[in-house]
Amino acid sequence: MPGPLSGVRVLDVSTILAGPLASSLLGEFGAEVIKIEHPGEGDPARRYPPLRDGESASWALLSRAKRSVTVDLHHAEAAALVGRLAAAADVVVTNFRPATLRRFRIDFDDLRAHRPDLVMVHVSAFGRTGPYADRPGFARVAEAFAGLTYRTGDPDRPPVFAGYPVADGVTGIYAAFAAMLALRQRDLTGEAQLADIPLYEPLLRMMEDFVAEYGATGENRERQGNQNPHISPNSLYRTRDGRWLALPASTEQMWRRLVAVMDAADLAVHDTMTARLEHREEIEGRVAAFVAAHDLRPLMALLQEAGVAAGPVNSAADICADPHIRARGSVVEVPDERTGRPRLMQAPAGRFSGFEGTIGRAAPALGEHTAEVLRDLAGLDDPQIDDLRHRGVV
Repeated sequence: MPGPLSGVRVLDVSTILAGPLASSLLGEFGAEVIKIEHPGEGDPARRYPPLRDGESASWALLSRAKRSVTVDLHHAEAAALVGRLAAAADVVVTNFRPATLRRFRIDFDDLRAHRPDLVMVHVSAFGRTGPYADRPGFARVAEAFAGLTYRTGDPDRPPVFAGYPVADGVTGIYAAFAAMLALRQRDLTGEAQLADIPLYEPLLRMMEDFVAEYGATGENRERQGNQNPHISPNSLYRTRDGRWLALPASTEQMWRRLVAVMDAADLAVHDTMTARLEHREEIEGRVAAFVAAHDLRPLMALLQEAGVAAGPVNSAADICADPHIRARGSVVEVPDERTGRPRLMQAPAGRFSGFEGTIGRAAPALGEHTAEVLRDLAGLDDPQIDDLRHRGVV
């Protein structure tokens, strides 16, 4: 079944995570993705431990269903070659600094000279404008800059990073969204489109309370550990058998259900969110004691029967063994023809009535499709490609 992005060709001139994630998401829903990598080395993300068969375990997910083409962007002839590939593409995704793109001569104006209606999605640490435009940065820098790190951790402890580079993930998703917006605008106007997506900005936009509360109160929202600044109870609680449970009573109805299942009618007097925040210490202590008196599995059954939203804190092993994950196919095995062993990875997110996300094949070997793509899209013949290899261009 063709995906909704079938017929869209994406040239991925990015590295590490946010840019490659964006192109990967587009590929899952039908786009053809061609990834540009450095000859001999490839994307640095290929080498992030732990390695399996010489490559990063996560690389298989990040670059599945892509074709790999090697081009040394530092070479004087690389810009013209990338331009020829861009001429055959609908979208270019990149995440180099603005100054680096200018130095490589593959910036927006350079590439749209080859295709006048090109869409470029440019992910960078701080965006293309402003005094920080050419500062280097990765996800953790963006998370700190956007304020996520400031608000993460315990009140009496230093700030901490989240357990995953959230800025890369959020920006990767937003960049894929931006590509579709820009494609739609291109189709409406016939004009080239540039989407300028800083790593920090989608993250800042996501935290709906952060700036708004400062504007309303003049005070910074400080770290509160696992507690929610707006809701109580809302934390992680340890069960009798040593597992952890997430339990957020985020609505009045959920609070009433929790009080009932706890058989704690005296707590029902705290019948507004404001009242519960004023008595947070008492409420959190009572909920913690209730959870601590039960093993996880029977407690989950009890809470589910009462209609209380709660869930276990899962490890990767827990996820892979979970019957719901298996039933929905949220984790799948993908054949890897290069190694002969399947790769375990996440499936595309979401289920749709008229189409489905697909994985296709496992991640390609470095430069596996260089000759094929240069022949088909750049119009080069085999002697020309061999010459480029000999001179270190590809």
